[in-house]
Amino acid sequence: MVTGQGRPERADAARNRQAIMQAAEELLRQYEPAEVSIERVAAAAGVGKATVFHRFGSRAELIQALAHDRAEALRSATVSGPPPLGPGATPRDRLMAFLDALVDLASRSIGLLSAQEHAALTSKTGAAARHENPVYLFWHEHISSLLSAARPGLDADLLAHMILGSLHDAPVARFLRDGEGERVAASMRQLATALLDSNHGQP
Repeated sequence: MVTGQGRPERADAARNRQAIMQAAEELLRQYEPAEVSIERVAAAAGVGKATVFHRFGSRAELIQALAHDRAEALRSATVSGPPPLGPGATPRDRLMAFLDALVDLASRSIGLLSAQEHAALTSKTGAAARHENPVYLFWHEHISSLLSAARPGLDADLLAHMILGSLHDAPVARFLRDGEGERVAASMRQLATALLDSNHGQP
């Protein structure tokens, strides 16, 4: 990895970063976001609290970095990967593939979505709200554009917010936590299919 100044990251710094990220992700699987403090992450990662603060600046920034790290692979696959997730498939097929991938990401990173919102609400540094987060903005734009391409006339902007918002719904999060990701993914596909096959705007 390369630092912001263009210098390669030292091996020990890279190890610390990975340990902190893994510890935070594991704790977010086990506990509510409010219970995952910097102190708890540091202890689980086997580093000092000052190391976490030096590396990430704040709890909110740690959570944002973790979310970005986990979402970057999905973004790359969406932009330049093979179809149907990447370019080359129909908008409908790409939408279904993206929803599957999104639910899979949420299932593997359970707790991270709610942790992002909790960090935004409690941060003293003014962490961005969900709809201002770059990852969310990319997901929203991608879903919205696929909906528009697959079915002109839909309110794709609002529907994309509603689809993404469902992943933050408490019962849905519980299903993901309980390992029912495939059930959630199937329902998301059914919802998208109903939207695309509706008679919206037709007599």
